[in-house]
Amino acid sequence: MSPDIIEFDGRKFVSADQLPIPEWACVLNERPQPVLTLKDDDLFLLTDTFGNIGGSDDDGRNGSMGLFCNDTRFLSRLEMQIDGRPPILLSSTAEKGFVLSVLCTNPRLEKIPAEYIGIKRELVLNGGLFEEIEVTNYSTEAVNFEISLSFDADFIDLFEVRGVQRDQRGRLLRSLPNPQPLEPDDEADRPPVELSLAYQGLDGTLLESRLQFSHHQPDFLKGYTAVWKMALASHETQMLGYRLQMLGNGRSVSHVNAPYSLSQAKAAETMEEQTWQHQVTQIRSDKNTFNRVIEQAEQDVYLLRQSFGKNKALSAGVPWFSTLFGRDSIIAASQTLLLDPQIARETLTILAHYQGKSEDEWRDEQPGKILHEIRFGEMARCQEVPHTPYYGTVDATPLWIMLYAEYFSWTADHETLDRLWHHALAAMEWIDRNLKETGYLSYARKSKRGLDNQGWKDSDNCIVNRKGQMARGAITLCEVQGYVYSAKVRLSQIARMKKRIDLADRWEEEARELKMRFNRDFWMEDQDFCALALDGDGNHVDSITSNPGHCLNLGIFTPEKAYSVAERLRAPDMFNGWGIRTLSKSSPAYNPMGYHIGSVWPHDNAMIAIGLRSLGLIDQALELCKGLLDMTRHQPYQRPPELFCGYDRTNDNAPVQYPVACSPQAWATGSIFQLVHMIVNLVPDAPGNYLRIIDPALPESINYLSLQNLRVGQTLLDLEFERSGSSTSCRVSKKRGNLRVVIEA
Repeated sequence: MSPDIIEFDGRKFVSADQLPIPEWACVLNERPQPVLTLKDDDLFLLTDTFGNIGGSDDDGRNGSMGLFCNDTRFLSRLEMQIDGRPPILLSSTAEKGFVLSVLCTNPRLEKIPAEYIGIKRELVLNGGLFEEIEVTNYSTEAVNFEISLSFDADFIDLFEVRGVQRDQRGRLLRSLPNPQPLEPDDEADRPPVELSLAYQGLDGTLLESRLQFSHHQPDFLKGYTAVWKMALASHETQMLGYRLQMLGNGRSVSHVNAPYSLSQAKAAETMEEQTWQHQVTQIRSDKNTFNRVIEQAEQDVYLLRQSFGKNKALSAGVPWFSTLFGRDSIIAASQTLLLDPQIARETLTILAHYQGKSEDEWRDEQPGKILHEIRFGEMARCQEVPHTPYYGTVDATPLWIMLYAEYFSWTADHETLDRLWHHALAAMEWIDRNLKETGYLSYARKSKRGLDNQGWKDSDNCIVNRKGQMARGAITLCEVQGYVYSAKVRLSQIARMKKRIDLADRWEEEARELKMRFNRDFWMEDQDFCALALDGDGNHVDSITSNPGHCLNLGIFTPEKAYSVAERLRAPDMFNGWGIRTLSKSSPAYNPMGYHIGSVWPHDNAMIAIGLRSLGLIDQALELCKGLLDMTRHQPYQRPPELFCGYDRTNDNAPVQYPVACSPQAWATGSIFQLVHMIVNLVPDAPGNYLRIIDPALPESINYLSLQNLRVGQTLLDLEFERSGSSTSCRVSKKRGNLRVVIEA
């Protein structure tokens, strides 16, 4: 039977099951390996410390490795061997974020003693994957051996990688004509070798991972394995390399145009990063340990910037959430206003573009609502998941309004304010429609493939009462009411400026009424604390959680209740020494390894620290800041994780890592800049052309802190803070613009 040939763009393919290829045995260590992460715009790569991707390993952690773009895995195996053996690792690092460098050597081979061959691998992401392998013979004799690189691509959807089962998939394809072994002619006369891995999705999309080899062409291909017969004189070095492009229907799937070579990719990425760094605020101190944390956070913000149309927002986190999220991207944009206000402007613009336009239960969409998450993989394209986009979030809409107002306070950007005004009105209209029934903003899932819980704690088991029982019915979260209150107060100020006195007066009155109801209905007198939520019957979900801490700086609590919440959050059952737990240690549902039921989240804590600061509890805020910074210094690359376990801090233990935390992760990274903001306590009013700096307070570990190139409105500032004893002074060392700076101590 002749194979069913698929033709596309002058290329021919057949189904993989009609054209078997020879396999090249995997020799990777079966034990789970530490994972290294690279990120560039809409691409990310997860490998082991050798730079390999273990395509034959079904382990839950190693099984998540690969090269991903648009929620699709374009490379599921990448394995280097020397004479059919795994190399010996000497060192590896992914510290730069878009470059992975590996040094390794040979094991004992038949004719070559161990550690005579030096192998340097360098992998770079920039619109595609580039690798160069430098092989050096350190023996005094000439040597002969083989280097092989094995590739494969399963093209599975990211949801499948995360464990979602599918009833059917598309089909893997083989490219025709199948590459034959190369003739041993002079290498200069050989045509460039190309290897194509392909897949046709259920929607008909043809996906391809196309490899082109450079420097020294492979001597032959065996299936999807390229083999080089190396003959090296003493101290001779040879270079191998390839470029991998990811294509969909013949076009690049990445927003970034891939250059031709690794050196070009590295130069382009380095230049873009340096250009961005020169435009943002530079934050430095007199302590190298703190500077290292800041430098890593700056780099991670750059890495997490991801293109959505013509603008960029911060993707939520690598690997599982490397896409646009409403809540996460908004909070991260707010956290980084001190660093780069442009992130907030573009985030607001992107989310406004996707703002809900119709009633759609499958996607939990409603007019005016801000999305939760968008995906571009095959399962989304085929409507197997509702993420096109999915709108199942209760808090992204008021958070969008808060960011809209906050961005204007920093920039006085009237063009953006006016352009997005009708989106702000639509967002508030969505809030008001949902407030009508109970006076509060609640959530209840409508989509059969949607989320049960739609606040920031969105795991299945996190909304529990003091007995550890799950809350039922429509859930009304405490912090969401704080967001609504803040959104109404802040948008009323903009409405008054725009001469919409009717809206300003109405929103101010509604905020006052919400505050009164909230302090009456959410307060648990017997615990002198705020309930996590109200359940579907209007009863308290009465566990002690971190959620009320988000309300501390929003103004919704009465002063005495705010101080009660602040004090309770710092009790030993909540504060573990590194940070405040998501759920009290005394709860029957507490689990220090639970995603939202006992773990510690940096962004959660940074928001609470800002709240403590707003209440004048400076020492308490600095104590929390110290715990978070101490935790970060224990992490690989001094990079704060998405979350960590809630075990108590002792004199001889390090923070316990959560097994599958995202890293880098947007609002964890943003928490570093939010803590800086808390320390220096800036209150910008760009429309009024002034900046207040209120009682800045450096922690004991820092004596000097500078902010250079800080942008407020059209003015650029250099600020210097210096601690002497228990007091911190501030001076404006440079100012380019006419902004008035008021320092209040």
